[in-house]
Amino acid sequence: MGRRSLRDDILQAGLRVMFRSGYRGASVRDICATAGAPQGSFTNHFRSKEAFATEVLDRYFDYLKGLTAQALKDVTLTPRQRLKRYLDIITGKLQRDSWRIGCLIGDLSLEASSHSNRLRKRLDSIFQNWRKPFASCIAEAQSADEVDSQFDATELAEFLLASWEGAILRMKVERRPAALERFKTIVFETVFKKPGIANLSTRPISRRSARRGANGRRARQALRGKP
Repeated sequence: MGRRSLRDDILQAGLRVMFRSGYRGASVRDICATAGAPQGSFTNHFRSKEAFATEVLDRYFDYLKGLTAQALKDVTLTPRQRLKRYLDIITGKLQRDSWRIGCLIGDLSLEASSHSNRLRKRLDSIFQNWRKPFASCIAEAQSADEVDSQFDATELAEFLLASWEGAILRMKVERRPAALERFKTIVFETVFKKPGIANLSTRPISRRSARRGANGRRARQALRGKP
């Protein structure tokens, strides 16, 4: 019987080590030690650390796509509620890790994209694919009059994901969820606010209404004996 491949073990260990130490801080030695594998196994399976990190990133993105589908394909919720549901699911995952671990896509975008053109291109491709289900959900929300249709759905999806990644980075600095909750509150009261009836105080006043108002003020002033 052949020897069991340690490839998956090394990839899973790499995910944990890169979350903890970042791309540059994750050494092959630490990755193999975490996986319980000899260093020779790493070079047997991966041409370089850069190639390895790309596979770890793809594995993590597959995990995120599952969470995205869990929220955005839930037909028991309205489209706008599905968007909220996704952010709440991620918040729950981040809470489980005591607000210390964020999103590997955001972490590598911040750290590795300036050092590796291969990872930069892969991250760009991931964002372009990641935004698609969000753009579809937002377009559905716009069609249902749940979200203002002033902006393109794809642009709104880009904004949502990029801003959410920024809130996660802030969360990691503070080690608390304030940035996440602030983002969710503000974004659904502004960008993704339900279209409503215009405020009466902001409606333009017709000339007829203005004349009525002026005549009424003069009548009240006459009754009070004012000129």
